[in-house]
Amino acid sequence: MIKHWIAACALTLTQPALIAQTAHADTLVDNIRGETIAAGGSVQAFIALMFDDNGVITAVYHTGERLPRQGKKGYQYRIDGKGHVLLPGMIDAHAHVIDTGFALLRLDLTDTASLDEALARIAAYARAHPDRPWIVGGGWNQERWHLGRFPTAAELDRAVPDRPVWLDRVDGHAGWANSAALKLAGVTAATPTPDGGAIDRLPDGRPAGVLVDHATALMDRVVPTPTPRDLDLALATAEADFAKMGITAVADMGTSINEWLAYRRAGDANRLYIRIMAYALGTEAMATIGGTGPTPWLYADRLHMGGVKLFLDGALGSRGAWLKAAYADQPASHGTPLLTETQLGNLMSRAAMDHYQVAVHAIGDQANATLLTTIDDLGHTYRGERRWRIEHAQIVDPADWPLVATIAAKGGLIASMQPVHQTSDRVMAEARLGPDRLRGAYAWASLKRQGAVLAFGSDTPVERPDPWTGIAAALSRQDKTGAPAGGWQPQERVDRPTALAAYTTNAAWAGFAETRFGRIAPGQRADFILIDTDPMTATPDAIRHTKVFQTWVGGGKTWDADAPAGEAKDKPERPL
Repeated sequence: MIKHWIAACALTLTQPALIAQTAHADTLVDNIRGETIAAGGSVQAFIALMFDDNGVITAVYHTGERLPRQGKKGYQYRIDGKGHVLLPGMIDAHAHVIDTGFALLRLDLTDTASLDEALARIAAYARAHPDRPWIVGGGWNQERWHLGRFPTAAELDRAVPDRPVWLDRVDGHAGWANSAALKLAGVTAATPTPDGGAIDRLPDGRPAGVLVDHATALMDRVVPTPTPRDLDLALATAEADFAKMGITAVADMGTSINEWLAYRRAGDANRLYIRIMAYALGTEAMATIGGTGPTPWLYADRLHMGGVKLFLDGALGSRGAWLKAAYADQPASHGTPLLTETQLGNLMSRAAMDHYQVAVHAIGDQANATLLTTIDDLGHTYRGERRWRIEHAQIVDPADWPLVATIAAKGGLIASMQPVHQTSDRVMAEARLGPDRLRGAYAWASLKRQGAVLAFGSDTPVERPDPWTGIAAALSRQDKTGAPAGGWQPQERVDRPTALAAYTTNAAWAGFAETRFGRIAPGQRADFILIDTDPMTATPDAIRHTKVFQTWVGGGKTWDADAPAGEAKDKPERPL
């Protein structure tokens, strides 16, 4: 995750003004082609819906049913859907909200195709911001650069020699520092490698410039931390971006105490324009935010902290994912476990005792096997519908699939996965794993067959928070260029209802929110979007290019692509 920001950034940017038009009483939305996932998992079509002044759906109308008339006994206001497709609002089941805002405000290297291009962008950014004492940003990926190694501090010194630089890797599990930053952090040849981390070193033992996983804490001590004003700006920026994508709710995976306070400030000021299912960053933040149990749902179901996020291993790209066998392209390494099995069990037990939901980051097959064994053991003590969450579940050994089925049958198991990771990681995953372990890689369909509930997201800002690209990848196992032909490991494709459910009803169920939002039905919050494609019939490529015309959260419009020039497009027409 992105951990740092510079306060000066907030001085030049302001939050967009909110549109203050207020709707009252019942509102009918018609002239639509409506689709939602019904309670049984099938796709249900409808032609209109009505919601009340509290932003709650009161009626859904189907073909052949008579619509109400305007008036005291019917509806008072009407929204003409103009024949567009209406879906429930998309839910990103794994996001980092504040980090997404920061990623849009800072130096971004995500689309750089080479080290030289990245260095040129870094140098230009430093020249454009001469008064910033630190240059911070991220998004670099040595695999995309075809570098075959990590970048170095000496290379970064060429771009910025006069002040410290700290840049997060795209997966958030490593950082790249220049010499000035390493000096300020006191990282030298004599610095011991922290448990659960790695320091990339030169042959003589000096730090080469990249710190991995827990070693990034060495830099955390000296990089300036965000101010409340920075956090508020990042939240507002992320909200606007989510709304444009048609996202109305997210699971915030790893909420810090300061981020929670930013959400509370926004909620208190009625500026929280997206639903946030927060998972505290570790048990300390969990206890501080929630005390002895999950928080209530706040601000008309817009904020809730009901779980904790733990990290069991790192990422595949930085070779921190914990594997059963050695990396195919680095035989000396099996990756980096961030917790022992005992530590994991103790932390999960502590959370479960107070009825928090547990979400664990597990990418490598050994990490997933360890987590599954731990969940199975805890299931004997903590019975009932716990809905244990595996975040990413990227590599699950087929030998462990029966354990997935056992856990799913007992208390619910959620595979919180990110379809776009498969298309982004495909070539890298083949190199890291070799051909013998690919069967268990990004195995959406197989995990579903074992009974796991699929909840899809983006891991934004690691990937763009774009559910349409995610649905296209889930259906095709192909990237935007159509590669590879026929799809990568095509047996793991999912069908259209499964993909839509993973971004709506399943994602809500994964956060214990299924009675509040996630589908179009009476009693649910009026969270919906109007778009130009039908995901039940359109090609994956057409879905990838979906246009979101409008986004509504709780009966308040948060995005309007067709708003006249000069008017705010991404703030509600009425208080939510």
